[in-house]
Amino acid sequence: MEINIGGRLLSVGAEGGALVMAIVNVTPDSFFAGSRRQSEAEIATATERAVCDGAGIIDLGGYSSRPGADDVSTEEEFGRLESGFRRVREVAGEAFPVSVDTFRAEVVERLYDRFGAFVVNDISAGELDSAMLRTVGRLGLPYVAMHMRGTPQTMTAQTDYPAERGGVVGEVVRYFVRKAAELREAEVGDWMLDPGFGFAKTPTQNFELLGRMDELAVFGVPILVGLSRKSLIWRTLGIGPEEALNGTSVLNWEALRRGASVLRVHDVREAVETVRLFRAYRAAGRQGL
Repeated sequence: MEINIGGRLLSVGAEGGALVMAIVNVTPDSFFAGSRRQSEAEIATATERAVCDGAGIIDLGGYSSRPGADDVSTEEEFGRLESGFRRVREVAGEAFPVSVDTFRAEVVERLYDRFGAFVVNDISAGELDSAMLRTVGRLGLPYVAMHMRGTPQTMTAQTDYPAERGGVVGEVVRYFVRKAAELREAEVGDWMLDPGFGFAKTPTQNFELLGRMDELAVFGVPILVGLSRKSLIWRTLGIGPEEALNGTSVLNWEALRRGASVLRVHDVREAVETVRLFRAYRAAGRQGL
């Protein structure tokens, strides 16, 4: 599959592998301290390393979406992202694909006016800003729609998915049926879905969703997976985010097996190696048939 970023085509999920999306957080409070980049020098170093390690796209975040995170003003978020975007372009080049992790249409519009096309990665799929989908459609930007309930401040209390309605998987499928219709109506072209691991879901619900993620292939769009160092890993293992790299690689393998097209990660080299091994494994399996 390919997505169009301002006339440049980006391949995702090609040949049994996946695109690796590098997380660069220009925030002081993201859940994994190792991902925080605030100075221009730190952003530049993180960008250079991500590109050298094999990232296919860089995802900039200026608003922490960890559970209970403080709210950030639109102006503060834009300032962080504008500075980060400029440094990424200076280091990686004008043509290198960039994604912006924001739920605010105003931030999207202002960054587009400043830098041109990019991927919009929205944790709320337009639920937190009613202007978002129309803005993305009007600007012709590719879009990532993620499943979440509530806000980062309230989502941990919204994990009730009744069994009689199909549990968490049934909820996510119904959500994207509705969201696909909304995206068509807003004339959003290329889009990806993100099941929202860690957002308004318990560890058990996250594992259930991962185990049945291939059911989301029915939508015919790339699936973006963000499992990197999340609490379903470190709470299950009784460790912390800093020790969750091995668990991340294990779950990324399963995500690839279940149809992931994009892996959003803190640790690019390890994710690229996981993708390469999975591609070789798949190729060997086909030859053995």
